[in-house]
Amino acid sequence: MQTASSRRNIGFLILVASLGYFVDIYDLLLFLIIKNKSLADIGVPVADITKTGLFLMNWQMAGLLAGGFLWGILGDKKGRLSVLFGSILMYSAANILNGFAYDVTSYAVLRFIAGVGLAGELGAGITLVSESMSKEKRGYGTMLVAGIGLSGAVAAYFVGDLFQWRTAFFVGGGLGILLLLLRVGVFESGMFRTMERQDVEKGNFFMLLRSRKRFFKYLNCILIAVPLWFVVGILVGIAPDFGKALNARDLLDSGKGVMFTYIGISLGDFLTGALSQMFKTRKKIVFVFLTLTFLAMLFYLFSNQLTATAFYILCVVFGIFTGYWAVFVTIASEQFGTNIRATVTTTVPNVVRGSLIPVTMLFQVLRGGFGIVNAALIVACLTVALAYIALYNLDETYGRDLDFVED
Repeated sequence: MQTASSRRNIGFLILVASLGYFVDIYDLLLFLIIKNKSLADIGVPVADITKTGLFLMNWQMAGLLAGGFLWGILGDKKGRLSVLFGSILMYSAANILNGFAYDVTSYAVLRFIAGVGLAGELGAGITLVSESMSKEKRGYGTMLVAGIGLSGAVAAYFVGDLFQWRTAFFVGGGLGILLLLLRVGVFESGMFRTMERQDVEKGNFFMLLRSRKRFFKYLNCILIAVPLWFVVGILVGIAPDFGKALNARDLLDSGKGVMFTYIGISLGDFLTGALSQMFKTRKKIVFVFLTLTFLAMLFYLFSNQLTATAFYILCVVFGIFTGYWAVFVTIASEQFGTNIRATVTTTVPNVVRGSLIPVTMLFQVLRGGFGIVNAALIVACLTVALAYIALYNLDETYGRDLDFVED
């Protein structure tokens, strides 16, 4: 039975992890929101802004992918807490420096470094919360971390809209530095401390590759969430292009669309997290919301003459339906033992984010031959089909005891 002191410690841990993810999402989405005006300001021709924006987004995603492996391995070798704050320090410094970017090359380098830093916070926070709470209630903890954290996208939109783009980067970096002051009072996971004294392999990524069963379990954890980033990065991220193809009545603002999508995702995380606890299942909730996501994709791609208002309402709906992000990360955390749990929980969401690179490349190739709408339909069907297969192959993990190690 938990004491009042331990409950306060867990509450404070959830607060710190939530605020860390808030700043993480603020910085991650800020570029999508301010990319056009920032690129125009550093001299990129109007005709090249969309192409350059995708180029820089891919550099940021590459940083997330590299950082996921770096921080995940360190989380299992050195502890979850060191990663939680080390990653915050890195992305805060990178975003402050990003405010001084003067050309595309410096911009790309800093987006990559920021991506590396941004990769660590969510996995470390979710792992800490999962290992510190009871198996019956940890779903509520991860729900709060993701739900509160994702509201950082709303802050990113308003700061990016109201302030000069360089100032918006300074704000993100400053918030991260302030967050580091909350480190006092946060404790390391007891499960990690116990595992640390055992003679087992820790943070060895190749453990996932040596076992066919572990590898496919890891791959399936990734595939169930790829449709989420297809929605955010492409369907909403280049909304003006879709607006032209779908004969939209108004200009579809991708920055505002991202904000409304993340409002929906935040609401969806609370909804899916609560439903997974209420019905004591992770898989069935993901199945329902993945299906709703696909239906929303089809509605969007078969629409005609959308108004801006209708598009923003659809973005909220997109967000709610793709709001199984918290449940997805919890599933990944619950699938593996303590000695590689941080590695998995940190790499999986960042590989999902990084999957936007090949998905974007496939979309661009198909767009040249089939047009933007048909290309999006093909990619939507492919990513959702793979997600269904992956979900079917995963074990139900609600209520699983996490105090075990991988051999």
